[in-house]
Amino acid sequence: MEGSSEIDPKLLEILVCPLTKAPLRYDREAQELISEEAGLAYPIRDGIPIMLVDEARPLREDEKTRGKLQLP
Repeated sequence: MEGSSEIDPKLLEILVCPLTKAPLRYDREAQELISEEAGLAYPIRDGIPIMLVDEARPLREDEKTRGKLQLP
Protein backbone atom coordinates (compact mmCIF):
# COMPACT_ATOMS: atom_id res chain seq x y z
CA MET A 1 0.00 0.00 0.00
CA GLU A 2 3.05 2.22 0.24
CA GLY A 3 3.11 5.04 -2.32
CA SER A 4 -0.62 4.75 -2.97
CA SER A 5 -1.47 7.69 -0.73
CA GLU A 6 -1.18 10.95 -2.62
CA ILE A 7 -1.48 14.36 -1.01
CA ASP A 8 -3.99 16.78 -2.50
CA PRO A 9 -1.98 19.52 -4.29
CA LYS A 10 -4.40 22.15 -2.95
CA LEU A 11 -3.61 21.01 0.60
CA LEU A 12 0.12 21.26 -0.10
CA GLU A 13 -0.36 24.87 -1.21
CA ILE A 14 -1.79 25.92 2.15
CA LEU A 15 0.28 23.81 4.55
CA VAL A 16 3.25 25.48 6.23
CA CYS A 17 5.71 24.40 8.89
CA PRO A 18 4.03 24.86 12.29
CA LEU A 19 7.36 25.98 13.76
CA THR A 20 8.61 28.50 11.17
CA LYS A 21 5.50 29.10 9.02
CA ALA A 22 7.76 28.45 6.00
CA PRO A 23 6.57 26.53 2.92
CA LEU A 24 7.02 22.77 2.82
CA ARG A 25 8.46 20.51 0.14
CA TYR A 26 6.69 17.21 -0.54
CA ASP A 27 8.97 14.18 -0.66
CA ARG A 28 6.75 11.63 -2.40
CA GLU A 29 9.23 8.76 -2.05
CA ALA A 30 9.67 9.17 1.72
CA GLN A 31 6.04 10.28 2.27
CA GLU A 32 7.16 13.33 4.23
CA LEU A 33 6.75 17.07 4.15
CA ILE A 34 10.13 18.78 4.43
CA SER A 35 10.69 22.07 6.21
CA GLU A 36 14.16 23.09 5.10
CA GLU A 37 14.01 26.22 7.26
CA ALA A 38 13.32 24.22 10.44
CA GLY A 39 15.42 21.23 9.38
CA LEU A 40 12.49 18.88 10.02
CA ALA A 41 10.58 16.21 8.09
CA TYR A 42 6.91 15.76 8.97
CA PRO A 43 5.54 12.26 8.29
CA ILE A 44 2.53 11.52 6.13
CA ARG A 45 0.53 8.55 7.40
CA ASP A 46 -2.32 7.07 5.37
CA GLY A 47 -2.37 10.23 3.28
CA ILE A 48 -2.63 12.52 6.32
CA PRO A 49 0.21 14.95 7.10
CA ILE A 50 1.17 14.78 10.78
CA MET A 51 2.00 18.43 11.42
CA LEU A 52 3.32 18.06 14.97
CA VAL A 53 6.86 19.14 15.80
CA ASP A 54 7.10 16.23 18.26
CA GLU A 55 6.36 13.77 15.43
CA ALA A 56 8.85 15.31 12.97
CA ARG A 57 12.34 13.96 12.55
CA PRO A 58 15.45 16.10 12.13
CA LEU A 59 16.84 16.21 8.61
CA ARG A 60 20.23 14.66 7.95
CA GLU A 61 22.87 17.04 6.59
CA ASP A 62 22.57 15.60 3.05
CA GLU A 63 18.77 16.08 3.10
CA LYS A 64 19.06 19.77 3.97
CA THR A 65 20.54 20.58 0.58
CA ARG A 66 18.62 18.03 -1.50
CA GLY A 67 15.81 20.45 -2.37
CA LYS A 68 18.15 23.31 -3.24
CA LEU A 69 19.42 23.48 -6.78
CA GLN A 70 22.10 26.12 -6.32
CA LEU A 71 24.78 26.10 -3.69
CA PRO A 72 26.83 29.15 -2.64
